[in-house]
Amino acid sequence: MDLGRTGSFVMTTENARIPLLFRGLCDDAALFPPGNVALDVAVPQHIDYVTSAFSDLVGTFVFPATRLSELTPPPSPIRLSLTVPEGPAAVAEALEIAVRIHNVTVVAVEVPVPEGAGIDVLGKIDPSIEVCIEIPRGLRRAEIFDAVDERGYKAKFRTGGVTADACPDENELAQAIHEATRREIEFKATAGLHHAIRNTRSDNGFEQHGYLNVLLAAQAAHSGARVADLVSILANREAGNLAKAVSAIEGSRAFLSFGTCSIREPLDDLIALGLIDPM
Repeated sequence: MDLGRTGSFVMTTENARIPLLFRGLCDDAALFPPGNVALDVAVPQHIDYVTSAFSDLVGTFVFPATRLSELTPPPSPIRLSLTVPEGPAAVAEALEIAVRIHNVTVVAVEVPVPEGAGIDVLGKIDPSIEVCIEIPRGLRRAEIFDAVDERGYKAKFRTGGVTADACPDENELAQAIHEATRREIEFKATAGLHHAIRNTRSDNGFEQHGYLNVLLAAQAAHSGARVADLVSILANREAGNLAKAVSAIEGSRAFLSFGTCSIREPLDDLIALGLIDPM
């Protein structure tokens, strides 16, 4: 199956080391498990990332709304993707707190929808702020997809976690990607994408999706691939074949970004696969 048009990477004018395909691919989720980096380390570390030679790879700083009271004004501007675990009703108050912090701009909110909650209240926030709704697993998935579709929001899929049951298999994830594409809903991913290629963790035996597998599955879905085709792509562990398929993609990728506890890990994988020049 054709996963992309043949061609070479387009380089950014600001930073010739990072291909356009990977611009903003990695959201900095250093504060979250399993990284759990201390706040006073994570903020200056993020500033270092966005001023480094690989800054084009770096997306937003993912920040929990529940910790906004701990965030002192950073020395230079940072862009937040604010996670609001309490749900849509808590978003407005979180944004009111964030707007008062100098050098902080909220560009996105990531929100689950608890049982019985609605998302109409999100229509009142600044339309320049991107809204990503976490799509639940199980019986409520179709209902939340409908709500996101109706309002033109983005989707967020959990692709792993700290327990085995938090890790969707390739069939479940393929169906989610296929449904988002069918509805023309853009999506981001969170948790579990620690490496470029599908792998089995050596410490606990968990199956982990590769972020390049997800990227290719999204591209294939946009080209009309079936769920079964996406399952095969997500299960593929052949690094050379996957890297070759990625290098053949022109233009933008079909999914937004993924959160990672370590910007360096995905960067190192992309360098090792020959998809980014060494720093």
